[in-house]
Amino acid sequence: MNAVNPVAKLAASLLLSALLIVTIDWVSAAVALALESILFVWAGLAPRAFFRRTLAIWIAAPLAGVTTLLYGVASGTTYLEFWLVHVTDGSIALAVATTLRILAVGLPAVVLFATIDPTDLADGLAQVWHLPSRFVLGALAGMRLIGLFLDDWRQLELARRARGLGDLGRVRRFASQAFALLVLSIRRGSKLATAMEARGFGGTTTRTWARVSVFGAREWMLVAAGAGIGAVALSVSLATGSINFVIG
Repeated sequence: MNAVNPVAKLAASLLLSALLIVTIDWVSAAVALALESILFVWAGLAPRAFFRRTLAIWIAAPLAGVTTLLYGVASGTTYLEFWLVHVTDGSIALAVATTLRILAVGLPAVVLFATIDPTDLADGLAQVWHLPSRFVLGALAGMRLIGLFLDDWRQLELARRARGLGDLGRVRRFASQAFALLVLSIRRGSKLATAMEARGFGGTTTRTWARVSVFGAREWMLVAAGAGIGAVALSVSLATGSINFVIG
């Protein structure tokens, strides 16, 4: 999976998501999730890394389901009713569908993007999708600087403690450090833009690339797998009569 072109991973994830958000029913989401779980084995992530990276999805999905259960559209038999809380057959079905839908859309997206290198993605976007090189390289430079934010935050915190400013209120301290980080980031961005401009990154001539981005059979297979999973899920939902179009 690591050797697959990143734009193929992006395309597969977008196709799968586009097909799954057409309907909100538990059958299509469950079928998609079952098919995706087979592919997760070949994703290249160890079980520990898989659950660590997808932890936010595992937390968000049940929370969204509980909210839908309590405040979803009321229909069918009522099981609990208290002020705004209204638990019915309709809200239960919608809660299950919502939970499974978030897992079916979120898990493959996180797994696919966890194995993407930003430089490889930039190469693919510029060479395969032919996006403007100036935009792609600028976005790549910005992504590479994200990791410096944490280091800058730690340095600012240590500097403020050394000056005796670390005992202020938590909210006040956070606001002050956030403003300082914003100023530091703007200065660094301006210097980086000037340096890139001086090295010809903003030119209008046709660019050359150090590495060729290849889009071959493996990439097409992954895109087809993403589209196939979504199509099978919709077909099963339609065959069982469970399909519930979002816009209808």
